[in-house]
Amino acid sequence: TESKQTVPHIYLTGDVRVDALLKLRGELNASLESRGVKLSVNDMLIKALALALIQVPKCNVSFAGDTMLQYSRADISVAVSVPTGLITPIIFDAASKSLSTVSTEMSALAAKAKDGKLQPHEFQGGTASISNMGMMGIKQFEAVINPPQAMIMAIGAGEKRPYVVDDALAIATVMSATGSFDHRAIDGADGAELMKVFKELVEKPLGLVA
Repeated sequence: TESKQTVPHIYLTGDVRVDALLKLRGELNASLESRGVKLSVNDMLIKALALALIQVPKCNVSFAGDTMLQYSRADISVAVSVPTGLITPIIFDAASKSLSTVSTEMSALAAKAKDGKLQPHEFQGGTASISNMGMMGIKQFEAVINPPQAMIMAIGAGEKRPYVVDDALAIATVMSATGSFDHRAIDGADGAELMKVFKELVEKPLGLVA
């Protein structure tokens, strides 16, 4: 209620092709199997959002009354469904962590969240959030900003769709991503730049492991 009553939300939606990301995930998981690591798509999207925030620092901010806070690292709050609702454990400094580290930390945090064992420092804070409802078959949605953060990325299901590839109609796996932005802190053009960079990182995913 506080978020919707006090934060002027703007929403920016883009379609993102994920075929290359899914292929890379399969290859990485084959090589990580012996280490007991299995990357999820969400792990890779967490890293992509973190890198995008570092590349577009105007969006790695929050609005604190009459001042703007600028963050030098991207701490990503990840929405996790628990019996009592939602909680957002944090992957700290996600941009500088390997995908395997993000995956291992996220698995541990999600398990603690479901058992109600998260410590306050594990879910309070964060510079931006990501909420993925793709596994529930949701095509696209607008997430509510988590104050005092200034943005949250809402991820829909990856699905096969008709898609233009090299000026020809093809079938591609595409997901819709919607950024919700606090317009007091982030204007539309800066939000659009973040969405563009996020799309590029997901569609050319080798940058996630560089």
